[in-house]
Amino acid sequence: MKSHVVYKQCKCFNCIRISLRPDFLIVFFFLVAPFASFCQVTDTYDEISVTLNVQRLGSIEIAAVIHNEEAYLPIKDVFDYLKIKSFLSQDYDTVSGFFISPKALFLVDKINNLIHYENRTINLKPGDLIRTSTNLYLKSGYFSQVFGLECPFTFRSLSVNLVTKLDIPAIKEIQQDAMRKNVGKLKGEKKVDTTIENAFSLFKLGIVEWNVNSTQASNLNTTAIVSLGVGAIVAGGEVNVIFNHSSIGTTKNNQQVYRWRYVNNKNANLSQVTLGRVSTSSISSLLAPVNGVQITNQPTTFRRSFGTYRISNTTEPGWTVELYVNEVLVDFVKADASGFFSFDVPIVYGNSIIKLRFYSPYGEERVSEQTVNIPFNFLPVNRFEYNLTAGILEDDRKSKFSRALLNYGLSKRMTVGAGVEYLSAIAVGKSMPFINASLRLGPKVVVAGQHTYGVSSKGMINYRLPWEGQFEVNYTKYEPGQTAVNINYLEERKAVITMPLRGNKMVAFSRLTFNQVTMPKFTQTFTELLLSSVVSGVSTNITTTAVYTDPSDITMLSNAALTFRLPKRIRLTPQAQFDYKQKSFNMLKCEAEKNVSGKGLLSLTYEKSMTAKAGYLTLGFRYNFSFAQTAFFARHGNKISSTTLSAFGSLLYDDYSRKIIPNGQSSIGRGGLVISPFLDLNCNGVRDLGEPNAPGLNLKVNGGKIERKDGVIRIFNLDAYTDYIIELDKSSFDNIAWQIKNATIKVQISPNTFKVVEVPVAVVGEVSGTVFVKNAEDQVGQGRILVNIFNSRGNIIARTVTESDGFFTYIGLAPGRYTAKIDPKQLATLKMISSGDIIFTLKKDINGGIADGLKILLSSSNRQ
Repeated sequence: MKSHVVYKQCKCFNCIRISLRPDFLIVFFFLVAPFASFCQVTDTYDEISVTLNVQRLGSIEIAAVIHNEEAYLPIKDVFDYLKIKSFLSQDYDTVSGFFISPKALFLVDKINNLIHYENRTINLKPGDLIRTSTNLYLKSGYFSQVFGLECPFTFRSLSVNLVTKLDIPAIKEIQQDAMRKNVGKLKGEKKVDTTIENAFSLFKLGIVEWNVNSTQASNLNTTAIVSLGVGAIVAGGEVNVIFNHSSIGTTKNNQQVYRWRYVNNKNANLSQVTLGRVSTSSISSLLAPVNGVQITNQPTTFRRSFGTYRISNTTEPGWTVELYVNEVLVDFVKADASGFFSFDVPIVYGNSIIKLRFYSPYGEERVSEQTVNIPFNFLPVNRFEYNLTAGILEDDRKSKFSRALLNYGLSKRMTVGAGVEYLSAIAVGKSMPFINASLRLGPKVVVAGQHTYGVSSKGMINYRLPWEGQFEVNYTKYEPGQTAVNINYLEERKAVITMPLRGNKMVAFSRLTFNQVTMPKFTQTFTELLLSSVVSGVSTNITTTAVYTDPSDITMLSNAALTFRLPKRIRLTPQAQFDYKQKSFNMLKCEAEKNVSGKGLLSLTYEKSMTAKAGYLTLGFRYNFSFAQTAFFARHGNKISSTTLSAFGSLLYDDYSRKIIPNGQSSIGRGGLVISPFLDLNCNGVRDLGEPNAPGLNLKVNGGKIERKDGVIRIFNLDAYTDYIIELDKSSFDNIAWQIKNATIKVQISPNTFKVVEVPVAVVGEVSGTVFVKNAEDQVGQGRILVNIFNSRGNIIARTVTESDGFFTYIGLAPGRYTAKIDPKQLATLKMISSGDIIFTLKKDINGGIADGLKILLSSSNRQ
């Protein structure tokens, strides 16, 4: 409800204010007015609280004077909200300053009843300016006429909607802040209230992962594959150990995974150290994994991108594929009816390790760590990065391997590098020195090249076509007789054109590939045309390939697949392969899938192979529990029957609540968060004994899966060493005394463990009261009086302003002892004195302490 005070303006006195409560008006008019013939009342004004709405800025409550349904706005308050420089004189007769530009000076003068702005003088009519004991008000129409601020007043809603085309400082500040945030996003930065860094841990056991697969066939013995993984933190680094065993054959070391990795992205000289199984790109063909040591100063964080490079591949139809660049999720797509997918991979500074993670339409997960070679390596100017690797291959000869790679940002457009690679398994030329360079020619052309002594020379040109197309040419020449690369090619030529197509109801992708390899005795050519589209919800893929060594003898095949939805949530995928040389179909296939209760998938597939002259019928059922993924398949064909059973899951240890949490997703090498909001009763920001949980907190985080249980919020499946932003909703709680101070939190995820984030919800108190002015006959509430609040140490910690009826309130005080005082400067200006300071105490309370009913009395200093 809008409060108000009535003002009267008389001809015989210049704006002498008689402040009366509305319920005293009758007494005034009937008892006082008949005898006050000297006081010819001409106008009556109501000072009320109205809402000032400013487009692109927001709204505030301000005091306004209303006369004949016209609004008079406080000049100083309006300009302060718009951040226009202005000064209100101590006697409230003038407001001066400059409007936007320091050269655009203005003066609003009540004494002379005029406005002087730039080189103009606007003479006002009597009553266009109203001065009260605390402010100076201007008729709203002059804000538009003089300053270009449209201020229409709506009496029904008691609101003023300010509209302007001018570049107001407050709006400009918001725009600049938004631009800074956008620039920050491009740089991977975001403004946060607080940051939680990683702490050193000597040892933490966090994750156990398991996988069981068993197959029974009518013509074979039962086979079983068992995998057990453990994820932990040891000496501040990530430890991942995965043991794999099969009932067929003996357990081999090259099937096992064990790795310790330490990451410190703040150390520019040494960011990562890896021991055990290391991942490395190599020139030579490595036919076994490498166990050794790797050190680099390349951070794991996703750095600013300046272009894209398109990659494409295939997986299961309809699966979702996530793209990770240097362990950071950057994009995801859905494979089409044949399983085809493509990505525009951001080109970032430094070497890029590309990882793909695959998910079925109903939750099944496959993780494939594929090192996709992006033939560019750009660094900032004068930035030097190195990557050193040394180890032993898990092959029969225990071959020794080492690689040193050095790169330097020569300019904004060019990065050069050099290094050497060594492999003892090579008969001749075990040491392979190499040089490389990457160059950007304008915004659309990238050139890269590499020469390896005694092995090969390669070059690449990538051109971004209009309409998001891409054209790429690759050429590689191999040294005759080289044995480092396990192929007998002499030359390799490749050209690829990709082009997305979009319409109102159609999204399509096309790719034309030409690949030719020259071998000592013949040349083989491979071409492929791929068309993938989604039209009205139907996914279609047609891929035609041609392979030949002799142009007169071409093998050409076309694969066509469709996926569309039937009633009852059934998805049907027919597929066919046609051989143009034989002029017949090689394969016909049809698969039907139906979702079961949102967690299961029932599938039935029939495949007819004309080449093998056999038909195969497969029945499958997958179901995802909260703790595991399970699957069953039965297959019959060519007089052979088989069944397969599989189960997969993981166990996560929550050290905060000391509980084991089952999870049906892959978790090793990833991390999580435990968000624990609590009521901070003493507002010290630390959880003390006896402070309870604060249920009902809502939040957003840029990734992961959120689960609420046991009074805490857990977030699973977060990428290690990645900064996540947690945005807390300040309006989560119904109790306004429960307040969150740091609403935006940045957290870096630790691998193989839950990181605890305790969120203090301050339980604050409220103080309220009224400031009265004592006159000869009564006490009347006084608006726009500044009330300062001091803590027990005598420091001012809050300030509030009384409303038009003298009422004031302030919420946000911690439990403790406080003093409320009227601002002494304002008292001196008003030539008034206060009845004294008010001391009050706020106690700890789960609903917030309250001190109300405070009363401060003001009186004229002339009476003392």
